[in-house]
Parts: sequence; C-alpha cells; structure tokens
Amino acid sequence: MKALPANITKGIITGTRLVCADNSGAKELEVIGVKGYKGRKRRYPAAGLGDMVICSVKKGKVSVRKQKVKAVIIRQKRAYKRPNGTRVKFWDNAAILVNDDGIPKGSEIKGPAAKEVGVRWPKVAGIAPMLF
Repeated sequence: MKALPANITKGIITGTRLVCADNSGAKELEVIGVKGYKGRKRRYPAAGLGDMVICSVKKGKVSVRKQKVKAVIIRQKRAYKRPNGTRVKFWDNAAILVNDDGIPKGSEIKGPAAKEVGVRWPKVAGIAPMLF
C-alpha cells in the first residue's frame, strides 16, 4: 500500500453507514472496524479516503446481507486538504467491496472516486468512471 499525497482527515468512525457504490449486490454498509488501526484506549477507530475497513452489509441482496466484508472508502463528506492548498469534500460517504488483496468484487463504480484512492488502489482506479 502506498502513502497518500494528501493530508486526509479521518471522517469515518465505527458505526458509520456507507453507501456501497459498486454493483456487487450490497446497498448499505456499516463500519465495524478499520484494517491496520492502532489507537488509544476508548478512542473510536477512524478511517479516511483510501483506507480499508471491515463492514457489515445492512441492505442489499439476500446473498450478501448479514455478512462481514472488506471495503475501501472512495468518498467522504468530511473535507480534506490536498498539497496544493485546495480542500475537497464529497456529498456522501461511499465505499466499494474488495477482497483481501484490494481487487474490487464489482465490475463498475457508481459516481466519482477520489484521486487519492487511485494512487493507493490502482485496480479501483481502473474501474472508476472518473477520479475527482
């Protein structure tokens, strides 16, 4: 996993509901953990753009509901700062389902993905319609 060029503010904590922005069958995800998070006592594990999270599928097809899955966050509402000084934020919190190696389970992504996600996960950038 590569380092990100931007200073990503962690805007997603455990319990956050995310929109599933791919065609894998899931519609809504709930974050139950953050992969690789090492934190302090009583602090909620937080994640930002490009982080891999462990989720529970809350809404979607019967075959994927009530399952624990891994997902990569591609959009977040919380603003973050890019190296050129601009601040970027999206209209929703969205993720896509991936396997352990970061290869997407779906074949297409609905809506744009952040440019920083494409740096860390090249397979995700390959199926994204646009990187914003």
